[in-house]
Amino acid sequence: MLDWNFIAGLIATVAFDIIYFGAIIGTITVIILDNRNPVKTMAWILVLMFLPVVGLVFYFFFGRSQRRVRVIGKKSYNRLLKKSMAEYLAQDSCALPANYGRLISLFRNTNQAFPFDGNRVEVYTRGLSMIQSLLRELQKATRHIHMEFYIFEDDAVGRMVRDVLMEKAKQGVEVRVIYDDVGCWHVPNRFYEQMREAGVEVRSFLKVRFPLFTSKVNYRNHRKIVVIDGRVGFVGGMNLAERYMRGFSWGIWRDTHLLLEGKVVHGLQTAFLLDWYFVDRTLITSARYFPKVDVCGTSLAQIVTAEPIGPWKEIMQGLVMAITGARKYFYIQTPYFLPTEAVLVAMQTAALAGVDVRLMLPYRADNRLTHLGSCSYLAEALRAGVKVYFYKKGFLHSKLMVSDDELSTVGSTNVDFRSFEHNFEVNAFIYDTETALQMREIFLQDQRECVQVFSKNWEKRPWHRKAAESIVRLLAPLL
Repeated sequence: MLDWNFIAGLIATVAFDIIYFGAIIGTITVIILDNRNPVKTMAWILVLMFLPVVGLVFYFFFGRSQRRVRVIGKKSYNRLLKKSMAEYLAQDSCALPANYGRLISLFRNTNQAFPFDGNRVEVYTRGLSMIQSLLRELQKATRHIHMEFYIFEDDAVGRMVRDVLMEKAKQGVEVRVIYDDVGCWHVPNRFYEQMREAGVEVRSFLKVRFPLFTSKVNYRNHRKIVVIDGRVGFVGGMNLAERYMRGFSWGIWRDTHLLLEGKVVHGLQTAFLLDWYFVDRTLITSARYFPKVDVCGTSLAQIVTAEPIGPWKEIMQGLVMAITGARKYFYIQTPYFLPTEAVLVAMQTAALAGVDVRLMLPYRADNRLTHLGSCSYLAEALRAGVKVYFYKKGFLHSKLMVSDDELSTVGSTNVDFRSFEHNFEVNAFIYDTETALQMREIFLQDQRECVQVFSKNWEKRPWHRKAAESIVRLLAPLL
């Protein structure tokens, strides 16, 4: 006599296995046919093979390629870029530094980032001085304030900035704010509603709501941009949160941020308006957002953006060119070091050619997993002659690079796969000896708070630490 319950259970088990393994095999096939970076492809295949259930969930949230989906339609992107760049293109031409003509051309061709001279640059290395300056400049606004941050926290700092924005909106100043939905997941909606009630236009970037748009959780707006009246701007690594001022119980929060005054602010304005079009579908191209600006200083600068759409990785490609073009030195500060092969090879090549390449990382990071992955790359860098330093005074969150007393860059971009592949980022590239010397001195001052890593000693770390680093490194393209 047939046991129909047993047969039904067997059929259900077989059907589940077919669907389950079919999903795994199908996902692996999609990943292979997507023609991604081979390292990234292998990382996803390993995750799916050894952690199939977790791997499928992770791929659903973080793995699907948005380059095909086109988070921002290419036609709309080009149309807006062309219109909002009109004032940019109308500016007088400027003399370009001979040593960086190719780098500037790269950014113009891939990012339509136009170089502007006559700018003033002010550098902040502490959160308190940056917030004080930001509040002071916001109070001066008479026409408009455009602001976007990855994190806009509901704490003492966030509320101070919020109150100023609400006050300016009530005075008739146009105020627009973009915050990243994932970066501000834990911030109560009431915090932003209060701004809206006061007349501030507030939008979240790539809102993630389950089960819709879950794949977009991996594509975040990591930019930190402020534009005031089209004349003064802020860009760098600091968000609006109290911890950027007070640090941690075990050390300070060391970061770098810039105030820019001059025509280069048009680049920040363009970046913001592109993001505003995406979140609000409002095309803002009026000339009043791109006012004529007088010469304010001596710096030549470009605002370069990068995003997970389009054919190029603009900031990463520029970084590779800048490193390989260095003649004397290239110094890098970054909180996370999970470099693409192109960046790592560029650093090794420059060091082997006799360039003084220095890399500074935090001794203690805010993310242990990412820090382990960062450490897995250091042996290769050290063998090529790259000098590596661990900053011990606190958490180094600075994204500062300086080279040959001529080039410096500060922005939101980390030296890792996430910044290069997944995030919306922005950096200011500055071609100016005075600024470069200031950045170089900042790096050297921080170096005094560091312990240098030597290859011989680095190889003596415990085997289980090496094993943990190697395992995490397999996931580096996914972190």
